[in-house]
Amino acid sequence: MASVTGAASMGMTCLSFKPSKVPIHGVSKLKSVSFSISGKSLPSLRMQPGSSRFRVSCAAKAETVEKVCEIVRKQLALPEDSAVTGESKFASLGADSLDTVEIVMGLEEEFGISVEEESAQSITTVQDAADLIEKLIEKKGA
Repeated sequence: MASVTGAASMGMTCLSFKPSKVPIHGVSKLKSVSFSISGKSLPSLRMQPGSSRFRVSCAAKAETVEKVCEIVRKQLALPEDSAVTGESKFASLGADSLDTVEIVMGLEEEFGISVEEESAQSITTVQDAADLIEKLIEKKGA
C-alpha cells in the first residue's frame, strides 16, 4: 500500500511518499500528489519522467500565494470571501485567455518582475503563478 509520512522540524514540513510494490487500482497512472494541512498548501509531489519516484516541487511562500489569490480575485471581480487557493485553476474561476494575460500583467506590476510569454502560457493555477514569481524574484536578486 502507498504510504505518506511526515515530520516537522524548525518550522519546516517534510513529506515522503513510498509507493507499494502491490499495485493499487488507479494508482499506476498517478502523476502528482498534493497535500494541504489546515487549509495551508504544501509542496506538490510530481512523478519524475521515466521513473517511479516523486519529486517535491518548490512551493512558494504562503504570503506570495495569498497575494496572487488577492490579485486573481481582483482581476476576475470575485468576492473577497470567494474560495481561491493555490490549487485554484484560473479557468475554473472563470478566467479566459485575456483574463489570464491581465492577471500575469498584474503580477508583473505587483512583484516588479517580467514574465516571458512562454512561461506565462504554463501558468494554469495560483500555485503555478506563485512558484514562478518566487523563481523570477530569486533570479532577479542573483
